[in-house]
Amino acid sequence: MIDGCGRNIDYLRLSVTDLCNYRCRYCMPENRVHRRSRREMLSLEELEAVARGAVALGVTKIRLTGGEPLMRRGIVELCRRLRAIPNLQELCLTTNGSLLPELAAPLREAGVDRLNISLDTLRPERFTQITRMGTLEQAIEGLAAAQQAGFTNLKINTVLIGGFNDDEILDFVGLTKLHPWEVRFIELMPMGPCANWDKRCFLPDTAVLKRCPELRPVPAQGVARRYRIPGAKGAVGLISPMSHDFCADCRRIRVTADGKLKGCLHSREEIDLQGLHGWQLQNAIRQGIAHKPQRHHLSERKSDTPRNMNQIGG
Repeated sequence: MIDGCGRNIDYLRLSVTDLCNYRCRYCMPENRVHRRSRREMLSLEELEAVARGAVALGVTKIRLTGGEPLMRRGIVELCRRLRAIPNLQELCLTTNGSLLPELAAPLREAGVDRLNISLDTLRPERFTQITRMGTLEQAIEGLAAAQQAGFTNLKINTVLIGGFNDDEILDFVGLTKLHPWEVRFIELMPMGPCANWDKRCFLPDTAVLKRCPELRPVPAQGVARRYRIPGAKGAVGLISPMSHDFCADCRRIRVTADGKLKGCLHSREEIDLQGLHGWQLQNAIRQGIAHKPQRHHLSERKSDTPRNMNQIGG
């Protein structure tokens, strides 16, 4: 499917739940988290139908997100169903890693191709501070479980936050010397709980290059500009929605766990897919692709979406 700006849309980020066992400060409020009823959320069958409809229209890659997707009951069965969709080339999942010790092997067996694991600090006390509920030990055990289950090309997602973890840049880069992982530094975006944070929290990706001048460019992958320290086993990715607007190359759509198609993470516009089937569902997806916004406006104002990140899909 080609959208109104000539972009080939072949990537669906499909949220399976808005629940999470963490309360990361930039993602969710600490309290008063709205819990939707089960009937408001897409069932496993509806999630599969959305995926099949999207693939029929040209989507070749699906990433399952949350909240924390591993909290969704039936997640392994869902992965098995999606992996069986003809012409789906890649099935990925983003997780905080805490439940991987139990689920990494079943996910691999079900056909998940690749994992991204969110990790914003390598210091135990900071980990508890940013997640409010988690421990660094859980994340490390999750990484180990993913490797033991046979997942390769692991990616670590690190949200870059000035005054919180920018003094750990070299520590994260150092992981790539020892492990065949890709550490992806993601610029903090002004949305949800962090929309009104101090401007010093919002660092450009150049902070990484300044701290580690020995990084050398390697071929890009998706929206990530990639670098490597000579001789390192892994790589460093920079995802820069603020300082390097990549909207012109955006090839993704998103569907929330309550069945709303979003052409852009930061847009208010949503198309309700819940209850649609067959050609009606495909037509709604086609409409969402055709009206995908040209760009976001984060350089001018905070995000337009009224949702928190966990309610959209990270």
